[in-house]
Amino acid sequence: MPYSSSSLLSSFKGMAEDICHHFNKDTKFIKAPRKSPLILTMVVLFLLMVSGVYIFSIWLRQISPRTNAKFLNIRVLDHLQQQCQAPNIEQWEAPFIHFPNPETFSREECVCNPVRYFAILSMQRSRSGWFETLLNSHTNVSSNGEIFSVRDRRSNVSSILKTMDKVYNLDWFTSASKNECSAAVGFKWMLNQGLMEHHDDIVKYFMNNGVSAIFLFRRNLLRRMISVLANSYDKDVKLLNGTHKSHVHSSAEAQILAKYKPTINTTQLIPELKRVEQTTAKAVEYFSSTRHIVLYYEDLVKNRTKLREVQEFLGLPYRELSSRQIKIHTAPLSEQVANWDDVQKAVEGASSYESFLHSDYKI
Repeated sequence: MPYSSSSLLSSFKGMAEDICHHFNKDTKFIKAPRKSPLILTMVVLFLLMVSGVYIFSIWLRQISPRTNAKFLNIRVLDHLQQQCQAPNIEQWEAPFIHFPNPETFSREECVCNPVRYFAILSMQRSRSGWFETLLNSHTNVSSNGEIFSVRDRRSNVSSILKTMDKVYNLDWFTSASKNECSAAVGFKWMLNQGLMEHHDDIVKYFMNNGVSAIFLFRRNLLRRMISVLANSYDKDVKLLNGTHKSHVHSSAEAQILAKYKPTINTTQLIPELKRVEQTTAKAVEYFSSTRHIVLYYEDLVKNRTKLREVQEFLGLPYRELSSRQIKIHTAPLSEQVANWDDVQKAVEGASSYESFLHSDYKI
């Protein structure tokens, strides 16, 4: 049974006291030699030195498994980097090419398949869920959803970085995980889920780990506001047979949800549009030093070649992407708001947002 360092020191201290007592006892009968204090000091120092070496050897044996495991993992990663070479890449791409070594499974024949890391940075009701399903329809993409919607994962910077480490090491499992042969792995992150609060540390992480940012916003912020209000209402009322759904996969469900027409607070309308506009601009500014791309939902709908650009950005072989999600609000804006006349007057008074009233589109 191994001894603790405190018990060893106590034992040697007791031995030293016994030696001292022995010498003191002998002086009653024999006159102590002049050099006895020096001899006693040397004995004590020798015992302390032996105890120190022994304690250090025990400590070294205790930490060596962890240290060896860490060094082994580093050696494996270095070996993979040397063994695996991504073909036909330019020098600037090298920091964004990775060969993860998962702890939970083996990549087997795909061990040398390069992987790109990404994060979809967006705001609620910006069609980021639809966009993510498009990406996940690619056979080589694993986008793991809104992982930081769980508060504990974003409670502090340490939790955030630890969660990202797990995702990018392919040790995060969801229904979207392609595991062994993923060519791009990431997740969806809302701006109000710790991203803006801890942007300095997150930017450093993205830069140090070669993570690419995909911003996805809506140009028509008035449509987004209507979607936010309708979704908030359904959380309370649960129009679909007592079940709340943020996204639907049938036209019948979409029609039921679209029947609700929110009333917009016109006093707060323009300030809220400005706040959202400023927040998105600030997010792009914070991450300007990272490799990033800025997308708008309306552009993706009008011009499907934008999806080709996204796949090129992620270094993916081109595929036709598809989604089963059905858009809920497809009618003209005038048919989606209960107090449309008031909203129209408020927006027309702010020239920078007047285009929102007329920029409808079809999908």
